[in-house]
Amino acid sequence: MPAELDLVNRDPNNLNDHVKVAFEDVLAEPEGAHSIDCVWKNSYSCFNCCKGLCYNIQTVFCAIPIAMMLGCEFALITFTHVWQITPCLRIFMINCGCAQKFFGSCLQCCLAPICETCGLFFSNIVVKNS
Repeated sequence: MPAELDLVNRDPNNLNDHVKVAFEDVLAEPEGAHSIDCVWKNSYSCFNCCKGLCYNIQTVFCAIPIAMMLGCEFALITFTHVWQITPCLRIFMINCGCAQKFFGSCLQCCLAPICETCGLFFSNIVVKNS
């Protein structure tokens, strides 16, 4: 096993805080509606035992195949980004830079003199108050 694998804190980034469910989050008896103490204690034990047992059984049968599937999925995503998406984005950005220079030059050559002439023309207008 890798040295960086933490067997104690298995959710260091708190990705699954939303599924932290305890007995008290599911069952609660309000004042005036309490079951017999032994029923409440045994319900607590049964809930935790069944939750843990079912989770462990599911992980024994499903965790390794799902981990393999997710590993392949993320490898495919990484491969796609490294070999397809990032190069395409780079090509797009290079072409956009070229197009930006082309259109900027066209605007500067064709539109800038017109705007400069209009600016000079309108700068000579004097408005007098009567």
